[in-house]
Amino acid sequence: MYQYLPSFVLGFHGCDREVGEAVLAGEPLKASTNDYDWLGQGIYFWENSPERALSYAESIKRYKKRGKGAIKHPYVIGAVLDLGLCFNLTEEGALLELQGAFALLEATTGATGNPLPINKPGFEGDLDLLKRHLDCAVFQNMHAARTKFDFPSYETVRSPFYEGGVLYPGTSFREKTHIQICVREISCIKGYFRPLSDDGSLFQTNDQ
Repeated sequence: MYQYLPSFVLGFHGCDREVGEAVLAGEPLKASTNDYDWLGQGIYFWENSPERALSYAESIKRYKKRGKGAIKHPYVIGAVLDLGLCFNLTEEGALLELQGAFALLEATTGATGNPLPINKPGFEGDLDLLKRHLDCAVFQNMHAARTKFDFPSYETVRSPFYEGGVLYPGTSFREKTHIQICVREISCIKGYFRPLSDDGSLFQTNDQ
């Protein structure tokens, strides 16, 4: 029962301005179905961090090969999320289940003679291995196994990530550390909004 998180959280999605405005006007966000998505297939949000969502959108604009289609005008929309039945990777039980899902995938690929997917750099100099083919396969394998054995499906996945260079010598804190949420059940998204800066102005890039 502890997998149900009782409160709403705020998530932020980095995208192109045209996409963001369309969603705010009533169109749904589309789930990501790349075979390298960090937490498997779903709709991705940065928890409580419009800044991180914006920097992600800006990075996609600079490195077009990182995403499908160019972002011309980096933009951020906010969402109110009910995490529901959440696969929360800050909990030991979830980590052990994910480890078990990897073991199952390893056994399956070994039996068929297929190689395991591997995580790869997304671009030259990428030390964070942005193309998470292995991790995505493990998550998708876990969800498929739960369906096969009639376990309830996880509606969201939540995980911290330690990304980027270290903040200063001798520490393990990283420049791009964040919490990412992958929404698998669209009903967990209760609404969208335009995020504001601390001074009450619209939180967006000046690239209009």
